[in-house]
Amino acid sequence: MWHWSKLSSVKWLDAWEERFYGNPNSVIDEIKGGKSIRVQIYCESEEEALVIQKQFGGSVRQLKMENWAAINEVAKPPLKIRDAIIISGSRDEEVISQLQEEYPKRHLIKMPAEMAFGTGDHATTSTCLRFLVDIARERKGTEWEMLDLGCGTSVLAIAAKMMGAKAAEAHDFDPQAVRVSKQNLKLNEIKGIKVLEKDVLKWTPERQWEVVAANLFSSILQEAFPTIVKAMLSGGDLVISGILKDQWEATKAVAEQNGLEFSHVVTKGKWVGARAKKR
Repeated sequence: MWHWSKLSSVKWLDAWEERFYGNPNSVIDEIKGGKSIRVQIYCESEEEALVIQKQFGGSVRQLKMENWAAINEVAKPPLKIRDAIIISGSRDEEVISQLQEEYPKRHLIKMPAEMAFGTGDHATTSTCLRFLVDIARERKGTEWEMLDLGCGTSVLAIAAKMMGAKAAEAHDFDPQAVRVSKQNLKLNEIKGIKVLEKDVLKWTPERQWEVVAANLFSSILQEAFPTIVKAMLSGGDLVISGILKDQWEATKAVAEQNGLEFSHVVTKGKWVGARAKKR
């Protein structure tokens, strides 16, 4: 395990958060006094850390993998989504068993943070998960399938499958995300999810889904809306996030031009998530 860090002015906090959005191995700490922040990234390889250093400066040092894993487990409590899901980053079977006993009615998702980006605790992912809980309850007793675009760890697809989706498909343009998603399916003993390496901006849907989730940057969403709509069944549900507040109105306008109608919009911090239907 390798560690990259850099000191920066607090006025650049938003910019750093955007640069490393979606990576749970990023940590931003405010330095005492409130004028500076320390930006840190935990990397699997020295090469990865040096690439970040070359682009942004800062310093690189080696850590023991076991130490980072232990720190992460202690630092992050399990994430609860409504009364339906609990997500744990622990690899300790005793911890997992205790959670299952304490929350017997919740679907437990195991998602070790060091495996990839997108463990559910970012505002954008947690908003998508809450929307998915609502959709799954509304579709209870019906057959529905789900598409996860920009899947990262496939936490959304895994949650959908646990909550009643007949099947799911997860796409990401990053081969690392595809690899990690497959590991997460095995870790959670989930079947019925197909993980594929695809770029949403170059992909042509060959079928349609009842539920589509797209946790992507607003610029990508705006360009991808025509494709996303083609992948949705008439009356299908769309869950989107990854949109900054000042980008929401432009994103909404493009979505509506492509035949989407929004029923729910949630702002969490500086991020916006929304739920829409295909007209």
